[in-house]
Amino acid sequence: MEIKKIITAVAAVAAMVMFPSVSLAQELYDDDYDWHEIEDFPVRRSNGIMIMGTGSEMRYMSCYGGCADKGEAYAQTANTYKRTFGKNVNVYLMPIPLAVEFYCPPSAYEWSKEQLPVMMHMFDCLEDVKAVDIYPTLSEHCDERIYSRTDHHWLPLGAYYAAEKFARVAKVPFKKLNNYDAYVVHDFVGTMAKFSGDNAIRRYPEDFVYYVPRGVNFTTTYINYTLDGARKNITGESEPMVRDFFMKYKDGSAAAYSTFMGGDAKIVKVETSTRNHRRLMILKDSFGNALPGYLFYSFEEIHVIDCRYFNRNMIDYVRNNKITDILFANNMGHASNHATWEMYLKYLEQ
Repeated sequence: MEIKKIITAVAAVAAMVMFPSVSLAQELYDDDYDWHEIEDFPVRRSNGIMIMGTGSEMRYMSCYGGCADKGEAYAQTANTYKRTFGKNVNVYLMPIPLAVEFYCPPSAYEWSKEQLPVMMHMFDCLEDVKAVDIYPTLSEHCDERIYSRTDHHWLPLGAYYAAEKFARVAKVPFKKLNNYDAYVVHDFVGTMAKFSGDNAIRRYPEDFVYYVPRGVNFTTTYINYTLDGARKNITGESEPMVRDFFMKYKDGSAAAYSTFMGGDAKIVKVETSTRNHRRLMILKDSFGNALPGYLFYSFEEIHVIDCRYFNRNMIDYVRNNKITDILFANNMGHASNHATWEMYLKYLEQ
């Protein structure tokens, strides 16, 4: 993959400037890390999280361990949805690459499997489901701030480029970024400090920039779930309540990614002023939370359902809400996890 080679070559050159010797880098960190190097470029791991670079260029990344067979099961689940709902409902599959696919140094390839071959196999397995291939789009923009350095999620700009590609495939209207107002949460350090157990990243926060659409009205209704202590089982739910789609967080908040709908354990319905008889349901993990805000110009309703939390019958829900389009939007970690597609299949029968 030539794009990946170019990206990692640039990263290697930058790293040689930042760390002129492995010994110098190791002096800055504890000894209980695994180390790889590329021409004196150190890459380390902590609690399974890959850490590269230093200073304001330090990047923490989740590794990927999926395979083609697991990707095929995800694609077949989308095929099952298409067969279930038939010709009146469009079904789309949009697997979302993890950051490590674009920023992994060559010396650490053995720590994380390539995601592109698995994605391509997913697309090859689709029947009447429409593939939304965002890999080339994200590759083209990987020198922009499309993935967080300090959090396991992508950033809102990455979701914007993905939503644009989806809208093109779905043949719905889409507005460019100059139709949005940008807001910033400064000094953001996300989940990776906790996941890695490495606090070095706290010294180098980043800006979390999100975008709110102008010129379109939208009302967001939530049904919030109550979960058990393990946060795996639904034990109750709220009455429907109208709240903001975009939550506000103070500078320095580690929860800035929850700007979108405030999290995952809920059913969300967004009614917009767009009138085109198109109603979208997004089946997602937390990566998908950043997508709906770019599609208010595109659909008159958007329903958001998390792959882990849903206590209704999916067939009844789709028909009762007159859903016309279903988008599977899971990051590659979830897309390659049997629990994800097992839950989606369960929702058709429960």
